[in-house]
Amino acid sequence: MSTELVHLGHACVVVDTGGARVLLDPGAFSEGWQTLEGLDAILITHQHFDHLDVDNLPTLLERNPYAQLMVDPGTADVLSERGIRHTRCEPGEEFTVSGMRVEVVGAQRGEHAVIHPDIPTIANNGYVLRADGGTVMHPGDAYVPVPVGVDVLLLPTGAPWLKVSEAVDYLRASAPPVAVPIHEAVLANPDLHYGLFGTLAPQGTDVRVLPRGERTPL
Repeated sequence: MSTELVHLGHACVVVDTGGARVLLDPGAFSEGWQTLEGLDAILITHQHFDHLDVDNLPTLLERNPYAQLMVDPGTADVLSERGIRHTRCEPGEEFTVSGMRVEVVGAQRGEHAVIHPDIPTIANNGYVLRADGGTVMHPGDAYVPVPVGVDVLLLPTGAPWLKVSEAVDYLRASAPPVAVPIHEAVLANPDLHYGLFGTLAPQGTDVRVLPRGERTPL
Protein backbone atom coordinates (compact mmCIF):
# COMPACT_ATOMS: atom_id res chain seq x y z
CA MET A 1 0.00 0.00 0.00
CA SER A 2 1.33 3.44 -0.90
CA THR A 3 1.90 6.08 1.73
CA GLU A 4 -0.61 8.94 1.83
CA LEU A 5 -0.10 12.51 3.01
CA VAL A 6 -2.62 15.00 4.34
CA HIS A 7 -1.47 18.61 4.64
CA LEU A 8 -3.52 20.31 7.37
CA GLY A 9 -1.93 23.69 6.79
CA HIS A 10 1.42 25.26 7.63
CA ALA A 11 3.79 22.67 9.14
CA CYS A 12 1.13 20.11 10.10
CA VAL A 13 1.06 16.90 8.06
CA VAL A 14 -0.41 13.41 8.51
CA VAL A 15 1.66 10.54 7.11
CA ASP A 16 -0.40 7.35 6.72
CA THR A 17 1.20 4.12 5.48
CA GLY A 18 -1.85 1.96 6.10
CA GLY A 19 0.04 0.36 8.97
CA ALA A 20 1.13 3.52 10.79
CA ARG A 21 -0.64 6.87 11.06
CA VAL A 22 1.59 9.71 12.25
CA LEU A 23 0.83 13.39 12.85
CA LEU A 24 3.60 15.98 12.65
CA ASP A 25 3.59 19.47 14.18
CA PRO A 26 -0.02 20.20 15.25
CA GLY A 27 0.29 23.96 15.61
CA ALA A 28 -1.83 27.07 15.90
CA PHE A 29 -1.82 27.85 12.15
CA SER A 30 -3.20 24.44 11.18
CA GLU A 31 -6.75 23.11 11.15
CA GLY A 32 -8.40 19.71 11.43
CA TRP A 33 -5.87 17.92 13.60
CA GLN A 34 -7.76 18.65 16.83
CA THR A 35 -10.37 15.96 16.11
CA LEU A 36 -8.12 13.27 14.61
CA GLU A 37 -8.31 9.75 15.99
CA GLY A 38 -6.45 6.51 15.30
CA LEU A 39 -3.00 8.06 15.49
CA ASP A 40 -0.03 5.86 16.30
CA ALA A 41 2.36 8.74 16.98
CA ILE A 42 2.54 12.53 17.25
CA LEU A 43 5.91 14.07 16.39
CA ILE A 44 6.91 17.62 17.38
CA THR A 45 9.91 19.26 15.72
CA HIS A 46 10.18 22.20 18.16
CA GLN A 47 8.32 24.29 20.69
CA HIS A 48 7.17 27.32 18.63
CA PHE A 49 3.41 27.83 18.75
CA ASP A 50 2.94 27.32 15.01
CA HIS A 51 4.29 23.78 15.45
CA LEU A 52 2.97 23.00 18.92
CA ASP A 53 -0.45 24.13 20.15
CA VAL A 54 0.19 23.13 23.73
CA ASP A 55 -3.27 24.22 24.92
CA ASN A 56 -5.11 21.83 22.57
CA LEU A 57 -2.58 19.02 22.70
CA PRO A 58 -4.11 17.33 25.80
CA THR A 59 -7.46 16.94 24.02
CA LEU A 60 -5.70 15.33 21.04
CA LEU A 61 -3.94 12.93 23.39
CA GLU A 62 -7.25 12.01 25.02
CA ARG A 63 -8.60 11.08 21.58
CA ASN A 64 -5.46 9.05 20.88
CA PRO A 65 -4.52 7.41 24.19
CA TYR A 66 -2.10 4.91 22.62
CA ALA A 67 -0.21 7.39 20.45
CA GLN A 68 3.46 7.96 21.15
CA LEU A 69 4.26 11.66 21.66
CA MET A 70 7.85 12.18 20.54
CA VAL A 71 9.37 15.63 21.03
CA ASP A 72 12.60 17.59 20.86
CA PRO A 73 14.50 18.51 24.07
CA GLY A 74 13.08 22.05 24.24
CA THR A 75 9.50 20.88 23.85
CA ALA A 76 10.15 18.20 26.47
CA ASP A 77 10.86 20.93 29.02
CA VAL A 78 7.64 22.77 28.11
CA LEU A 79 5.51 19.63 28.40
CA SER A 80 7.14 18.57 31.66
CA GLU A 81 6.07 21.88 33.21
CA ARG A 82 2.48 21.13 32.20
CA GLY A 83 2.52 17.49 33.24
CA ILE A 84 1.89 16.22 29.68
CA ARG A 85 3.25 12.74 28.99
CA HIS A 86 5.87 12.54 26.26
CA THR A 87 9.12 10.95 25.16
CA ARG A 88 12.15 13.12 24.49
CA CYS A 89 14.32 12.34 21.45
CA GLU A 90 17.12 14.07 19.63
CA PRO A 91 19.16 13.81 16.43
CA GLY A 92 20.95 10.49 16.06
CA GLU A 93 18.18 8.43 17.65
CA GLU A 94 15.74 6.03 15.98
CA PHE A 95 12.44 4.46 17.01
CA THR A 96 9.67 2.40 15.43
CA VAL A 97 5.99 3.24 15.07
CA SER A 98 3.78 0.32 13.97
CA GLY A 99 6.39 -0.97 11.56
CA MET A 100 7.52 2.49 10.40
CA ARG A 101 11.14 3.39 11.18
CA VAL A 102 11.62 6.98 12.31
CA GLU A 103 15.06 8.58 12.28
CA VAL A 104 15.62 11.79 14.23
CA VAL A 105 17.90 14.14 12.31
CA GLY A 106 19.17 17.67 12.80
CA ALA A 107 21.11 20.58 11.43
CA GLN A 108 24.33 21.69 13.13
CA ARG A 109 23.95 21.14 16.89
CA GLY A 110 20.33 20.13 16.31
CA GLU A 111 19.14 23.74 16.41
CA HIS A 112 16.38 25.82 14.86
CA ALA A 113 17.53 28.13 12.06
CA VAL A 114 18.67 31.58 13.20
CA ILE A 115 15.85 34.15 13.13
CA HIS A 116 18.08 36.99 14.36
CA PRO A 117 21.39 36.93 16.27
CA ASP A 118 19.66 38.60 19.23
CA ILE A 119 17.11 35.78 19.52
CA PRO A 120 18.41 32.65 21.29
CA THR A 121 18.23 29.48 19.23
CA ILE A 122 16.22 26.49 20.38
CA ALA A 123 16.30 22.75 19.70
CA ASN A 124 14.83 21.46 16.44
CA ASN A 125 14.30 17.84 15.40
CA GLY A 126 13.87 16.73 11.83
CA TYR A 127 12.14 13.39 11.28
CA VAL A 128 12.66 10.84 8.49
CA LEU A 129 9.75 8.38 8.28
CA ARG A 130 10.67 5.22 6.41
CA ALA A 131 8.10 2.64 5.29
CA ASP A 132 7.60 0.28 2.36
CA GLY A 133 5.27 2.78 0.70
CA GLY A 134 7.82 5.61 0.68
CA THR A 135 10.10 7.74 2.84
CA VAL A 136 9.04 11.20 4.00
CA MET A 137 11.17 13.85 5.73
CA HIS A 138 9.99 16.81 7.82
CA PRO A 139 12.96 19.09 8.62
CA GLY A 140 11.16 21.35 11.07
CA ASP A 141 12.53 24.89 11.00
CA ALA A 142 16.05 24.32 9.74
CA TYR A 143 17.85 23.29 6.58
CA VAL A 144 18.51 19.81 7.88
CA PRO A 145 20.65 17.71 5.52
CA VAL A 146 18.47 15.18 3.71
CA PRO A 147 19.60 11.55 4.09
CA VAL A 148 19.82 9.12 1.20
CA GLY A 149 16.58 7.47 0.20
CA VAL A 150 14.10 10.23 1.01
CA ASP A 151 11.24 10.16 -1.51
CA VAL A 152 9.34 13.22 -0.28
CA LEU A 153 10.81 16.34 1.33
CA LEU A 154 8.36 18.58 3.17
CA LEU A 155 9.84 21.91 2.10
CA PRO A 156 9.57 25.04 4.30
CA THR A 157 8.16 27.86 2.15
CA GLY A 158 7.98 31.04 4.24
CA ALA A 159 9.19 32.02 7.72
CA PRO A 160 10.99 34.81 9.60
CA TRP A 161 14.19 32.74 9.34
CA LEU A 162 13.75 31.81 5.68
CA LYS A 163 14.96 33.52 2.53
CA VAL A 164 13.37 32.02 -0.57
CA SER A 165 16.69 31.77 -2.42
CA GLU A 166 18.04 29.69 0.48
CA ALA A 167 14.99 27.44 0.33
CA VAL A 168 15.63 26.93 -3.39
CA ASP A 169 19.28 26.13 -2.71
CA TYR A 170 18.17 23.61 -0.05
CA LEU A 171 15.79 22.04 -2.56
CA ARG A 172 18.55 21.82 -5.17
CA ALA A 173 21.08 20.37 -2.73
CA SER A 174 18.56 17.77 -1.56
CA ALA A 175 17.07 16.97 -4.99
CA PRO A 176 14.27 14.71 -3.71
CA PRO A 177 11.99 12.96 -6.20
CA VAL A 178 9.06 14.92 -4.70
CA ALA A 179 9.00 18.20 -2.75
CA VAL A 180 5.83 19.22 -0.92
CA PRO A 181 5.79 22.87 0.19
CA ILE A 182 4.72 23.45 3.81
CA HIS A 183 5.12 26.23 6.39
CA GLU A 184 3.26 28.74 4.22
CA ALA A 185 0.82 30.39 6.64
CA VAL A 186 2.97 33.49 7.23
CA LEU A 187 2.78 34.41 3.53
CA ALA A 188 -0.01 36.53 2.01
CA ASN A 189 0.46 34.78 -1.35
CA PRO A 190 2.41 31.51 -1.09
CA ASP A 191 1.73 30.76 -4.77
CA LEU A 192 4.60 33.10 -5.65
CA HIS A 193 7.03 30.93 -3.70
CA TYR A 194 5.48 27.74 -5.04
CA GLY A 195 6.07 29.03 -8.55
CA LEU A 196 9.72 29.75 -7.81
CA PHE A 197 10.17 26.26 -6.41
CA GLY A 198 8.64 24.75 -9.52
CA THR A 199 10.72 26.87 -11.88
CA LEU A 200 14.03 26.52 -10.05
CA ALA A 201 13.76 22.93 -8.79
CA PRO A 202 16.49 20.54 -9.92
CA GLN A 203 15.82 18.18 -12.80
CA GLY A 204 13.97 15.12 -11.58
CA THR A 205 12.21 16.85 -8.67
CA ASP A 206 8.42 17.18 -8.82
CA VAL A 207 7.10 20.06 -6.70
CA ARG A 208 3.57 19.17 -5.54
CA VAL A 209 1.32 21.59 -3.70
CA LEU A 210 -1.17 19.45 -1.78
CA PRO A 211 -4.83 20.49 -1.47
CA ARG A 212 -5.36 21.26 2.19
CA GLY A 213 -7.05 18.49 4.15
CA GLU A 214 -7.16 15.97 1.27
CA ARG A 215 -5.54 12.54 1.29
CA THR A 216 -2.86 12.42 -1.40
CA PRO A 217 -0.91 9.26 -2.32
CA LEU A 218 2.83 9.62 -2.86
